[in-house]
Amino acid sequence: MLSSPISNFVQLTPGVPVRLHFKDHAVSKRVITDPIRKVQVERESLMMYVDKVNGEAVDKVFSVLSQRLAAELSAYLPAKGYTSYEFVIIKDSAGTVPPRIVSVTHL
Repeated sequence: MLSSPISNFVQLTPGVPVRLHFKDHAVSKRVITDPIRKVQVERESLMMYVDKVNGEAVDKVFSVLSQRLAAELSAYLPAKGYTSYEFVIIKDSAGTVPPRIVSVTHL
C-alpha cells in the first residue's frame, strides 16, 4: 500500500493484498478521466469509510468505481453488515484492472 502523511484515500499497490475494516459507506458522484477515451465523465462511486488498514487505526476512504467489486460489497451494505467483517482486497496488476476481494473474515 502506498501511503503519505496526508493521504485520505486507501491506495492499492498492484500485487499487494490489503486488509480493510469499514465503518460506514456512501454513494456519491465523481468526475473521472475515462482511461480508454481520455475524456472526463461522471460516475457513481461507492465510498467505503475505513477505520483500519492491516490492523492499523486510520480515517480514510476506499473509493470503489468497479461495478464488480461494488456488487460483491453490496451484500454487506444493508444494516452496515460490513462492520462485522474484515476484507482482504488486492489489485492484481497496474492499469485499469479492478481490485477484487481475496477473502472476508467474520470478526
